Amino acid sequence: MQIQALTDIGRKRQVNQDYIFQSIGPVGAFPNLFILADGMGGHKGGDFASKYLTETMVGFISRTQTRDIIKVLRSAVRMSNTLIYEKSHSDPELCGMGSTLVAAVIEDGVLTAANVGDSRLYIIRDGITQVTRDHSYVEEQVLAGRMVRYSEEYNKKKNIITRAVGTDESVEADYFEVDLLKNDHILLCSDGLTNMVDDDTILAVISGHGSLQYKARTLIDAANENGGNDNIALILIKYDAEDGDTYV
Repeated sequence: MQIQALTDIGRKRQVNQDYIFQSIGPVGAFPNLFILADGMGGHKGGDFASKYLTETMVGFISRTQTRDIIKVLRSAVRMSNTLIYEKSHSDPELCGMGSTLVAAVIEDGVLTAANVGDSRLYIIRDGITQVTRDHSYVEEQVLAGRMVRYSEEYNKKKNIITRAVGTDESVEADYFEVDLLKNDHILLCSDGLTNMVDDDTILAVISGHGSLQYKARTLIDAANENGGNDNIALILIKYDAEDGDTYV
């Protein structure tokens, strides 16, 4: 695998509330681990929540030798949710904080992903496929047939999420498994990218020429050129099914 991970404060925010973790080596019983979190809350809450969520999950997974990926991720999400929720109610400066989450593990040619909120995971192959499902007001309305995706109303309300880690006493992530093919690209990203750069542009950049580092930087730059309204984070992975080499 090749991997490139970047985060950027954007052009409108004073604090970067996005947080990323990447390990191409073992974490606990997992052969690798990738996590991206987008925090929300007051001046301190959002950046604390995303970092605390990520570090708590990594710590839990590091201590666990169970090889059932979904089982371990589910336990890690639930435990992290409880800790964040308790902190948000014990510290007035952290009141109301929470975070989105998208996490991934690749083992034996299978990608296992988890998500809460509207941070996303895509597979780029012949085209671009969103694997995760947004937990957002607008996507719920689209699924119910009450709103048209990318309509004016959709674009006005797309930042309203319906599920986050730490905002309620309990939370459940959605889980996905995808069989990978050689030269697949996997993209984990926050909405600071997807609200500024459309899927067609993401596909064109990742399918085009250049190194993985160049492609990741091009996506960050495009989000900023289109307004940079939010923090931007991404983890871009190129999967090679033929060898087990991992490098940045």
